[in-house]
Amino acid sequence: MKVGILGGGQLARMIALAGYPLGVRFVFLDPSISACATTLGSHLHGDYEDENLLAELSKRADVVTYEFENVPAKVANFLEAHTQVYPSPKALAVAQDRLIEKDFLNELGIPTAPYHDITTFESLQNAMETIGYPAILKTRTQGYDGKGQSVLKSSADLKSAWQKLDGLPAVVEGFVKFSREISIVAVRSVSGELAFYPLSENVHKGGILRVSQSLHNDPMQEKAQDYVTRLMTALKYVGVLALELFEVNGELIANEFAPRVHNSGHWTIEGAQTSQFENHLRAILDLPLGSTQAVDYVAMVNFIGGKPDSEEMLKIPNVHLHLYGKAPRKGRKIAHATIRAKTLAELETLKKQLIKLADETDDS
Repeated sequence: MKVGILGGGQLARMIALAGYPLGVRFVFLDPSISACATTLGSHLHGDYEDENLLAELSKRADVVTYEFENVPAKVANFLEAHTQVYPSPKALAVAQDRLIEKDFLNELGIPTAPYHDITTFESLQNAMETIGYPAILKTRTQGYDGKGQSVLKSSADLKSAWQKLDGLPAVVEGFVKFSREISIVAVRSVSGELAFYPLSENVHKGGILRVSQSLHNDPMQEKAQDYVTRLMTALKYVGVLALELFEVNGELIANEFAPRVHNSGHWTIEGAQTSQFENHLRAILDLPLGSTQAVDYVAMVNFIGGKPDSEEMLKIPNVHLHLYGKAPRKGRKIAHATIRAKTLAELETLKKQLIKLADETDDS
């Protein structure tokens, strides 16, 4: 069985590493000659919109998936006409436009922060009369890890934020006074089998995920599963999906969803019976899903821009280091590490040690 992946970054790399024990082989389409996943399979080097390369990918692969949601919709549609593509182009189209995404979530009864479509500077000024301050102005597309966003603290910020958009369609969202950020990683197979991982509690800095920690028997688990089930069912979704949420006064408000394996689920490699990456492959190949049960207490720390000395990290008990083979660069995720422990207290102690090392080399 051969799986094609649009993208050759660390998510594609981790999918491939999970697939090799299952006898799955891979072909990657990526414009970068140095894409870090491509040592694990064949590399079609070129633009994502090159129809000759897309045709070649569809010939070589039994099924095609992707590692990021900014794949042009016409690419997914072209591939779907020639081979199986999971998740579907519809899921991609909804997720890559913030306005369409929020409308879709609300239609399913999943609450979001208040928002308005922004097409002109006047529409932004009018929207702020009902949204209020503070708020955040975001491009409708191509935004990730805090990119394409401006915080609006007062009317004095409007002009510069609007100019920063450079004419791109946008949405303005009201700030949510949340007590914590959480996410649920779920998976649905071709046959409709569903499975859910324990919630993750997440800490961001500068719009980039820094720490995720698995939660045991969290009171919000059932509500999050309900929301993500509605979403996956409506989309006839196949594969892993992550839904990011805010907890506000004991209720959940949706932020956004990612139609792919997700950074907040990296802890599942060592911390769950079956990782999100293996279950993504099981889902798109219509194999039985593996157990999503957590193993011990577990957390994940990202390394942004640079990384601590590997020897220093590995001195910390129960640390598992994942280097992506990517050159250090400001704001770039180049590695992560997970920690497992038998008690929550032990996990907190070890996590603090790892975060301290990460902070020393952070370049975000």
